[in-house]
Amino acid sequence: MCKTKAFLSLMLTIALLFTAFSFSYPASTSAATPMQTYVSAMQPGWNLGNTLEAIGTDFESSWGNPPVTQEFIQEIKAQGFKSIRIPVSWNQRMSAAPDYTIDPAFLNRVEEVVDMALAEGLYVMLNIHDVWQWMRPSMATQHDAVMEQFEAAWTQIANRFKNHDIKLMFESANEPDYLNVDEATQHAYLDEVNTTFFNIVRASGGNNAVRPLVLPSLMTNASQVHLNSLATTIENLNDPNLITTVHFYGFWPFAVNIAGVTTFNAETKNDIDTMVNNVYNTFVSKGIPVVVGEYGILGHDKNRETVERGEMLKYFEYFLHATQSKDIATMWWDNGSYFNRTTYEWRDQELYNIIMHSLTGRTSTTSFDQIFIKSGEPVSDQSITLNLNGNSFVSLKNGDQTLVSGTDYTVNGNVLTLKASYLSGFATGGFGQKAVLSAHFNSGPDWKIRVRYYNTPVLSKASGTSSGGLAIPTAFNGDVLATMEAVYTNGTNAGPHNWTSYKEYAYAFLPDYANNTIMITPNFFAETTGGTINLTFHYWSGAIVKYQLTMKGNRFTGLPQ
Repeated sequence: MCKTKAFLSLMLTIALLFTAFSFSYPASTSAATPMQTYVSAMQPGWNLGNTLEAIGTDFESSWGNPPVTQEFIQEIKAQGFKSIRIPVSWNQRMSAAPDYTIDPAFLNRVEEVVDMALAEGLYVMLNIHDVWQWMRPSMATQHDAVMEQFEAAWTQIANRFKNHDIKLMFESANEPDYLNVDEATQHAYLDEVNTTFFNIVRASGGNNAVRPLVLPSLMTNASQVHLNSLATTIENLNDPNLITTVHFYGFWPFAVNIAGVTTFNAETKNDIDTMVNNVYNTFVSKGIPVVVGEYGILGHDKNRETVERGEMLKYFEYFLHATQSKDIATMWWDNGSYFNRTTYEWRDQELYNIIMHSLTGRTSTTSFDQIFIKSGEPVSDQSITLNLNGNSFVSLKNGDQTLVSGTDYTVNGNVLTLKASYLSGFATGGFGQKAVLSAHFNSGPDWKIRVRYYNTPVLSKASGTSSGGLAIPTAFNGDVLATMEAVYTNGTNAGPHNWTSYKEYAYAFLPDYANNTIMITPNFFAETTGGTINLTFHYWSGAIVKYQLTMKGNRFTGLPQ
């Protein structure tokens, strides 16, 4: 190691040790390396999604978000975030071979945004985000040209930022994978990409000699085979200032609501545990820190009701607990759908509250967050289980009204029971949500419990075409649709993903409560063979409603059963 690099490494270590004294974090179970201290200080993190990686003529506003301002970055810091990941698409802003020159105006703008974040004391992760456009489809057929462009991009980025503060880190490539080759070849390609990136940055001098560098696994996936391959790359590079990264958007059947996985069940929880244990055992326990560079839930952007609200919140709560218990830092993916970049308000305050409270403790939840009262039936006591997560129950409120323990409700151990005498007050008038109760605990945010008055939904006759879909007139009667099954009369599964009878929410079907319809989408009909299809609609109240589709040519008719 040359004297300059040794000096820079010493300065980095000193800076990281200073950070450790000013950062409050749960007791570490991992090796306390300078890089682990660095990553721990990044918690919590946030993504500037759909901005500098946007593709279009309107530059960073092409995907619907306003240009970044210093005021906005200040607001992100004020919201409690310690780090910001800045995804960037470079391909569209580079000249043709052989120079691959990045548009100077674009590079200046990227630097301006990076400097905004550094000026606020945030840790910054800068990457090449658009590998899906050019590296992914072309690596196998145009390997040399792809690598030349990759090398040119990082040479220019590294030189532009080589004297920036060490709170700026570089990430080699976002979610890398390569088409038309086997997995072993993909691993070899990624090893080449990560190693090339490392050598270019380290050779560029300045603070880049010791700058933290972030290396992804294949597809940023936490399967053990991908982590093992990345571990080999890191071992060969033999550099103390490396960080590994994976992404996590939940157990797929739960995250998109398919195959009947409508709740945060044991299988969904185990998927989180598997990811956490894999990256912890492979990297964190050995002194190599891990950042979940993006996390969220897949179905959110498609439709806010794809995953039932309380089940979604429980997923996030447990994910944050599991990662933080193993010293894994996380960066929330936000493409503008969570934080309003104009009003500076959270579109999901409850989720934000859970994220911020996770830094100091766990949030209490319940076994389910909805209580259903059926019209025409005697109102009875209703019980739900309190998942206290180390906290203690304090009180229950309906708006500003504090409910009376023993009269309106009881708590016996971890069982909360709403009394029939209290619930009877909601069994009148129109159907729908009647109240939002707030369970208050000695620590953490309140947990919402929604009381709904309902009757069995009623579906009516409908007709439509396979290309236009079928809108089924539906009187929801205050109930909420959980999932839909589709089978042919011979018992085989119908529609997309025919390995399961339970279809994907918002892809094969979608309830429209405002317009009182359930849409059976063209996506569904595109993967049917015609004839008669039996649909079963499952509602969160427990109600089950049957419906039958009959196809003649490209036209469908539907009748309730």
